[in-house]
Amino acid sequence: MVIEGLLAALLLKGRYYPVFIWLNAIDKMTGIDALLQLMKDLRDPQSGCPWDIRQTSLSIAPHTLDETHELLDAIERGDIDNIKEELGDLLFNIVFHACIAEEQGQFDFNDVANGIVDKMVRRHPHVFGAERDKKLSEEQLSAQWQALKQQEKSASSKIGVTPAVSANSAIFSSRQIQKDAAEFGFDWPDISFVIDKLDEEVAELKRAISEGDKSAISDELGDVLFVCVNIARHARVNAEMALRQCNQKFTRRFEYVQQQMLSVGISMNQRQLEQMEQFWQESKGVVG
Repeated sequence: MVIEGLLAALLLKGRYYPVFIWLNAIDKMTGIDALLQLMKDLRDPQSGCPWDIRQTSLSIAPHTLDETHELLDAIERGDIDNIKEELGDLLFNIVFHACIAEEQGQFDFNDVANGIVDKMVRRHPHVFGAERDKKLSEEQLSAQWQALKQQEKSASSKIGVTPAVSANSAIFSSRQIQKDAAEFGFDWPDISFVIDKLDEEVAELKRAISEGDKSAISDELGDVLFVCVNIARHARVNAEMALRQCNQKFTRRFEYVQQQMLSVGISMNQRQLEQMEQFWQESKGVVG
């Protein structure tokens, strides 16, 4: 869709001046300036791309999430060329959001860039402060980061938990809600309490399943998933990445099972579950 938008913009631009002149002007800009100008041209009400003009931050949010996941996939595969490409796609989305906000008089890309620079300087006093200390442990750095973050929120008179609910990333939303609540002291003392809570929620899920109440099953399953994310947070494990790794592991093992079943000429169906289970157990030592 991005490529289609760019081609449409180039064709429309050609009505006013030759495309090669536009490309030559872009070529003389820095990378980020060229990207910002490209975005303005794509959003131009008179000569821009119809698709790009129609978009809002809400409508392109799913694309932003997709690009983030595609970048993670490229990083996990170690595909350098693809990492570069996906970083560009993600940057395009960031510029897209900033351009929309600028059109509405809210902020622009420079505000975004300057904002993150200011925040990172504030949160790295051990690097940029008057009394620099680069020998802090990871635990000390984490505690310092959280303390500075809390100060910023207090200064902005933040009340309540950040509305992090997202239809596209429920795991991220759960983790963010839990982190925000924890900053107000609403949290389990340690992970053992969360493990006990998981046992409690699983028992409630089992009861809902035995009763056949679909509404209760959905509710209790949500509780179980929420607690699992909480366990990951207390264990300092990224739940999203843990699940991605699990997905990749399952895929490797299932593909092994498929290959082995094909090699012995056995169809994959419920009646062959015992044979598939044998290959599944075998896959753990072969493909990990």
